[in-house]
Amino acid sequence: MVFPKKYKSLVYDQVFFEEYKIIPIRFEDRIKIMNWRNEQMYHLRQDKLLTNKDQDNYYKNTISKLFNEEKPNQIIFSFLKNDELIGYGGLVRINWIDQNAEISFIMNTNLEEKNFKKNWTIFLLLIEKIGFNQLNLKKIYVYAFDLRIHLYEVLLESNYFLDARLTNHCFFNNSFLDVVIHSKLNNLLD
Repeated sequence: MVFPKKYKSLVYDQVFFEEYKIIPIRFEDRIKIMNWRNEQMYHLRQDKLLTNKDQDNYYKNTISKLFNEEKPNQIIFSFLKNDELIGYGGLVRINWIDQNAEISFIMNTNLEEKNFKKNWTIFLLLIEKIGFNQLNLKKIYVYAFDLRIHLYEVLLESNYFLDARLTNHCFFNNSFLDVVIHSKLNNLLD
């Protein structure tokens, strides 16, 4: 299966910065993405290991339909460095009425230790161009289990602000965790 190369909801959907770019999610990336998700379940809202069948069904029945929607509930991208897949993410839980969306991003597990900050920073820069410049969203945000303190540093340095802390919001590993939400407002709309 080959996905369209363009989202109907976007004027342009490839965004570049130096050797990095985001392009519409590719079907051929699904297995690598599944493996990364399975390796990183501890910080995702995923409650079971994904299988190839699960991933194929999700891509064929959910992701493929997003390309032709005027106002999809998510817009997902492959994140490339020098044309090699190093992560994926996008805008999810898009609320068209309230003009906000959650940022979702996951990178190759092997890159997390040494390239976490750089990859997150660049991905945020690229996804903001989609969310703010094209979709004219008022607000984008990152919803995170309170597990990865190093993520907050990246968000704050990228001019996101602590918007909310949901105390004991998620049950994980036999205990309740806070959820931390960092947001950024579209100053182009002010």
